[in-house]
Amino acid sequence: MKTVPPTSSLMNRRQFIATTGSFAMSAQIGLADSSLNVITTENAKPGTRDWMLTKTGVDPKTKYRCPWIEGYCSRTSVRGGEKIIFHVSTNPPSPFTIDIYRTGYYGGDGGRHVLSLGSFKGVTQPDPPIGPNRLRECQWEACTELTIPDDWVSGVYVGKLTAERDGWQSYVIFIVRDDRRADFLFQCSDTTWQAYNRWPDQFALYDDGKDQWYCGPGVDVSFDRPYGKYCQILDAPLSTGSGSWFLWEFPFAYWMEAQGYDVSYISNLDTHADAKGLLRAKGFLSIGHDEYYSMEMYDHLKAAVAAGVNACFFSGDTCWGRIDPRPSSSGAPNRIFSRIDAFGPRLPGGDWAGAAKFPYQTPSEADLIGARNAPPVTGGGPWVCSMPDHWIFAGTGMKKGDGIPGLVGWEWMGLPADIPGLEVVSTGKTRNGANGTKGEGVYAATIYPGPKKNIVFNAATCWWGDGLSAPPGYVRPKVYTEPKGVDVRAQRITSNILDRIKQSSHVS
Repeated sequence: MKTVPPTSSLMNRRQFIATTGSFAMSAQIGLADSSLNVITTENAKPGTRDWMLTKTGVDPKTKYRCPWIEGYCSRTSVRGGEKIIFHVSTNPPSPFTIDIYRTGYYGGDGGRHVLSLGSFKGVTQPDPPIGPNRLRECQWEACTELTIPDDWVSGVYVGKLTAERDGWQSYVIFIVRDDRRADFLFQCSDTTWQAYNRWPDQFALYDDGKDQWYCGPGVDVSFDRPYGKYCQILDAPLSTGSGSWFLWEFPFAYWMEAQGYDVSYISNLDTHADAKGLLRAKGFLSIGHDEYYSMEMYDHLKAAVAAGVNACFFSGDTCWGRIDPRPSSSGAPNRIFSRIDAFGPRLPGGDWAGAAKFPYQTPSEADLIGARNAPPVTGGGPWVCSMPDHWIFAGTGMKKGDGIPGLVGWEWMGLPADIPGLEVVSTGKTRNGANGTKGEGVYAATIYPGPKKNIVFNAATCWWGDGLSAPPGYVRPKVYTEPKGVDVRAQRITSNILDRIKQSSHVS
């Protein structure tokens, strides 16, 4: 890692964090500099690492599922006072328990135990039939339902499922949301989690029965099924059942909560269904791999920016596929979706399997984000400083051409939009494969002004969170290239952006 010249006592402490990995000191800095809020209060409570799974596995015949114990929730997000239902299967049948944890910082432990449920009688629930468009929609019996306590703080919660017979474990995952004013809304990319979910074996949005990486329309997926092992980037069965939360978003959330930022969590589907809710925050955050948007999501975010909300896309491959959330067979809203189009006009080099079937009648993602999904899309490289005098680089010591190694990847944004005032703050080449043998590209991180002194920032990479923290259990992704972990410059750039937003005003 390049040594960064100290610019203040705060910078010295942050250098220490980067070189030692001491997030205890990081938390002290954040808590000292922030006013008391629900996040700082929550993270002052005792944490535990018991949220981490200790015995897990994947059935080699399916490659992705943990049939010994697996489950799903009736909702992606839920408010205090509302009910959520848990559906669990054990094979062979076994009594089981559910221990619920809120994920966060908690002095470096990464989670806090909030509730134990069970023991429940376990049964082997039936695999759903293959429906139209390859839909696999479970209609499992409920094991229990829970009314969310009003004092549960917004966040991402995991239920650790433990089969008592043999000790097998996996997760269920859900978001507790609220309606309060907050500095930041952290959008979890759960439509993308579900798009890549191949449970029970090959039934992701990416398999039409012929091609295992199909990218066209005509395939349906349902939230009414367990999350299997995440099918890309790494082999991490310890995350089974949690979508891709621990891979993409958790390092960012862990760091934010360590710093004491006032953050409230939502689902992609909350952005889809609750336009007004976006206006309660000063800043909206898209994190990690945030590929699948409905037209409503796009329109609601455009309207929020027009109203004065700041938006930050610390993500890559963002808003590529247009989806159509619709009710389940039982009438529950927004439980099934398919890929119906791609955002923006078709680009040369974007000839993925099935993509020629799209109508290409959807607006460009660049008009919202500031840049597009530019072929070859995959690859990586350093995140290079292009405008060293820009305020986002203040205190980093970066000069033009300096790069943060490996921070760009595994998918990225390029082709900056023609938006008045847009600036390309970082750009450079990406390589896909050894020495670029599978293609080279050019990424572009951008920032542009909104109409009410707000900003829209695009980091242009899925891997930004890797530069911020490495929480307990974190496994670094590696494909084409590899990020290099915590970097004080990535931390400082992020805090520069978030602190500027924090000092702004609410839109109403």
